[in-house]
Amino acid sequence: MVENLLRPEPTLLPAEPEVAAALAAADDPEPVVRAHPDSSAAWAALAERAAAQGREIEAYAFARVGYHRGLDALRRAGWRGAGPVPWSHEPNRGVLRAVFALRRAAAGIGESTEVERLGALLSDADPGAAEAIEADGGSAGPSAAGSSGSR
Repeated sequence: MVENLLRPEPTLLPAEPEVAAALAAADDPEPVVRAHPDSSAAWAALAERAAAQGREIEAYAFARVGYHRGLDALRRAGWRGAGPVPWSHEPNRGVLRAVFALRRAAAGIGESTEVERLGALLSDADPGAAEAIEADGGSAGPSAAGSSGSR
């Protein structure tokens, strides 16, 4: 098999075991975001919860923060703006979920150019990520649907 020398190596983010444990245990992702504001996984969970509650603008804003936190983390890990960010590497799922949530929220407010750009970014990162997130209900975990109480 011939190796593609032009494609960058996959970017693999470090694990966030505290964030994963907190999200798994939380009914509401907001305290997790407060404790871990740099975590794209926490912001994605908050965005997904807002979206599930019909709060489109908040979902967009939360997803946008998660997207930027994710880009920061990817760059720290050596990502140069393109290349594989495999869904199969679980620590990458937070940023991929944030991109997915932002794309969905952008669609909800009619931002079609952003939907296309984010779709291309997600596909470039991992062509199967969107399908995997959709199969999982677009959820960052048990806290995404969470309680419907106010923030």
